[in-house]
Amino acid sequence: MTTLTQSSTSTIGAKLGSIALAAFLGLGIIAIAGHGQAHVLHDAAHDVRHATGFPCH
Repeated sequence: MTTLTQSSTSTIGAKLGSIALAAFLGLGIIAIAGHGQAHVLHDAAHDVRHATGFPCH
């Protein structure tokens, strides 16, 4: 019974850690996109498209 409790506690901790990391990254992306200038964001997205081989024009 103790092993089950420890296992479920570590699973909950891992899930909370994942949720916290995703929230932190998401808020960071929103903050950067909100404060960045449009042409800088466009150029960055354009460069990423070229780097991944996605045709953009």
